[in-house]
Amino acid sequence: MRNYTQFYIDGQWVDPIAPRTAQVVNPATEEVSGTISLGSAVDVDKAVAAARRAFATFGETSAKERLDLLEAILAEYLKRETELGEAVSEEMGAPMSLACGFHTLLGKGHLSTAIEVLKDFKFEEQRGVTMIRKEPIGVCGLITPWNWPMNQTCVKIFPALAAGCTMILKPPQLAPYSAQILAEILHDAGVPAGVFNMVQGKGSEIGTALSTHEDVDMISFTGSEPVGVQIQKDAADTVKRVGLELGGKSAWIVLDDASLATNVAAATGGMMGNSGQTCSAGSRLLVPNARMDDAIAAATEAANGVTVGDPKGNFAMGPVVSKSQYEIIQGYIEKGLEEGAKLIAGGLGKPDGLDKGYYVKPTVFVGTNHMVIAREEIFGPVLVIIGYDDVDHAVEIANDSNFGLGGYVSGEDLDAARAVSRRMRTGAIWVNGGFDFHAPFGGYKRSGNGREWGEHGFAEYLETKSVVGWNQA
Repeated sequence: MRNYTQFYIDGQWVDPIAPRTAQVVNPATEEVSGTISLGSAVDVDKAVAAARRAFATFGETSAKERLDLLEAILAEYLKRETELGEAVSEEMGAPMSLACGFHTLLGKGHLSTAIEVLKDFKFEEQRGVTMIRKEPIGVCGLITPWNWPMNQTCVKIFPALAAGCTMILKPPQLAPYSAQILAEILHDAGVPAGVFNMVQGKGSEIGTALSTHEDVDMISFTGSEPVGVQIQKDAADTVKRVGLELGGKSAWIVLDDASLATNVAAATGGMMGNSGQTCSAGSRLLVPNARMDDAIAAATEAANGVTVGDPKGNFAMGPVVSKSQYEIIQGYIEKGLEEGAKLIAGGLGKPDGLDKGYYVKPTVFVGTNHMVIAREEIFGPVLVIIGYDDVDHAVEIANDSNFGLGGYVSGEDLDAARAVSRRMRTGAIWVNGGFDFHAPFGGYKRSGNGREWGEHGFAEYLETKSVVGWNQA
């Protein structure tokens, strides 16, 4: 049993001002795995005050000082990487191979990338008589989700530190353990008091307190569209910067060539990774109508081949994060059946032999882009296959969405795949796979604004100042 009932404020572990706790449930067992404290606005006030005091000095540190700090954090991160992975698996149900693999690799990767970018980042640039300076924006409120805890936390913390900002982290209530360990890592690495602060609690309370606080200069939020909209409204009165990475309903376009079956299988398996709980997941699989039978056969085989079970075992997919999330996903599967979508794999209920835990069957439908299951973010292992007549039709379907976060194109003709990628209205596109920590990530349309990852992620935490007359020669 984990017992994390203190917050990290001003370089110390402190009790909440008004004691209140909540239990955390292990989604694989449906049993309580620990307890956390739930903070309130007064705890946020205390954390913001500490961050504001610390910014007076940390905001003036040199890039070399911040670089040394990030390298010290990396050394501590490496010592506890396995422990972080175990916490991720316990809190949100990822299989150990994934939690101690890609989950923690993402956190380490964002830290290493921040170090790499900071080494060469130009905080000053002279143009004519003007010096253009990039300066830290100030005190930042960082609000993170439960689905990729290390990724979404580290992609905010480390660029903010590199830029010279101070911060208050509000971790997800459903997945609070890894953030607690990360706070310990930052403390042990020597992060100055007040630079990093963490208050656990409900988003409706802690998130609102941060978004409305007059001494918070910037909010970075990753989560659902409705919450992101509310944060923008809450932040409007103080005209603070708001960076949002919200939902997605990403299209995966498979081109008509000899590799179609292989690419359909890869897209199906990719959708089931992390139990489908990925904002950029390719949840709409677009295939040529003329090859629909081949696509169905490949997707069915791939989905049926996804093993589901205890995160501690050798399974590809664990449970979804909570009972509520399980019920939401079941509701969407039922809606797909009601709409007349053709079910080719999975379906309602839990996989055979898994009566305990929030396990969902890897589910694949064949449907149309007008169905609810193709319009709304399900955030579970549910894929809908949609047929297209030609490439123009595929692009039209892909762009017919309120979201625009991710996109995928698979095909043997690289020039053709590139041409399709240029026409897709979405913030990040993967052509035949690939991965890059320096690739900016963020959304078009209702998927948010701003960009994270790499050098572009630094911009979220920097203000631009022009000093005219710097050069008077």
